[in-house]
Amino acid sequence: MSEHTSGDQEVLRLDGLCKSYNAGQPTVTQVLHGLSLRLQRSDFTALTGSSGSGKSTLLNLIGLLDTPTAGELHLLGQPTSGMDEAQRTALRGQHIGFVFQFHHLITAFTALENVLMPIALAHGKPTREHTEFAQHLLAQVGLEKLAQQRPDQLSGGQQQRVAVARALVTQPALLLADEPTGNLDSRSAAEVFQLLRHFNQAFGCAVLMVTHDLRLSEQCDRIVHLADGRIASDRHRP
Repeated sequence: MSEHTSGDQEVLRLDGLCKSYNAGQPTVTQVLHGLSLRLQRSDFTALTGSSGSGKSTLLNLIGLLDTPTAGELHLLGQPTSGMDEAQRTALRGQHIGFVFQFHHLITAFTALENVLMPIALAHGKPTREHTEFAQHLLAQVGLEKLAQQRPDQLSGGQQQRVAVARALVTQPALLLADEPTGNLDSRSAAEVFQLLRHFNQAFGCAVLMVTHDLRLSEQCDRIVHLADGRIASDRHRP
């Protein structure tokens, strides 16, 4: 992440993305209807929509946790529809970071060990350089002095900041945040939002954030609104 990549590099492209469940059966349910979308590294985008609009399904597809029924998803120019699970897992681990509403930290691990988990899963024992970068990220999120604390010794806001650092330790091109502030008080929510904004600008990491919080979505540069499995609007803030 020390190398700042051009903000106009395309990170994600969806072309006619569809998702159905129970395909070929009488009970077939189409959740997403031909979505097309592009994200660049400089994009800081809110994904909004009512419950049942398809936000979670779309996020799972973009995160390569599920496969579309039709259409194509390109990540950093690579088409993914023909990839097997091992290829998708490798691409996800290398280029996509995740932050969820609940931090999902491992309670037996320190904050630093939690941040290093994606590295350990992908490469085995972290190197000295990996550890130094993880410590740098903890400093960036204001937790440098709490690196050896376990999650139950941290506040909810601090735990979510650890989760943000963990999502960035692989130096992803795309950060997917699913209601990252939904479980926090307003002050902690604002702090986490500003961290996401900081990393988007400083590291050229595209951010796509699902949120019901209008105060946060209106601060994003771009708002993509889903309704009934379709993109109802896609607007850039002036």
